[in-house]
Amino acid sequence: MYQVGDLIVYGGTGVCRVMEVGPQTGGRLYYTLEPVYGSCRIFTPVENSKVLMRPIVTRQEAERLIDEIPAIQPEAYYNKVLRELTEHYDTILKTYNCGELLKLTMSIYAKSRRPKPKKRRLGAVDESFLHRAEDLLFSELAAALELDREQVQPYIAARVEAARRSLPPIAVFKLAARMGMSRRIRSLYGLARIRRGFLVLPL
Repeated sequence: MYQVGDLIVYGGTGVCRVMEVGPQTGGRLYYTLEPVYGSCRIFTPVENSKVLMRPIVTRQEAERLIDEIPAIQPEAYYNKVLRELTEHYDTILKTYNCGELLKLTMSIYAKSRRPKPKKRRLGAVDESFLHRAEDLLFSELAAALELDREQVQPYIAARVEAARRSLPPIAVFKLAARMGMSRRIRSLYGLARIRRGFLVLPL
């Protein structure tokens, strides 16, 4: 059972803080949750099999995931049947697993980088799931790394770049701060770069 103050992932709501644990009507134990990035309160049974609840990843797990980014080879998923495309993305999204969410964002962005006739953009389904996956991913990484959410993207880019350049850990924060000052954040060697709010990696 989670304790007051714990940070947990509550399904598609994302990261929440446990505010209270106590009985409600009928004596059943409930959590009172408050989304870290929201202004509502959620009341859910402690024994809830309908919505995934788990602890957020640790700092070490978050850093390990970021360090694995250069080795990930994203594969774009194509399907002209919107229902099947939606089901594919939705199945991955609802794992609420940081590793799977990272691969999902990368695979959709890989699709956006394919040669396109007449400058066609990503479809509405792709755009929607890209933003939803990024929101869940970056919110959890922010909580694990004790960063503001808007600092996550420059931190990722800086950490990957620092690893390539064999910089000490403290340099990651200095590099992230410097990179975060620019609207278009890019690592010097293109290992990871941020463009229009998306995490971009070379294919």
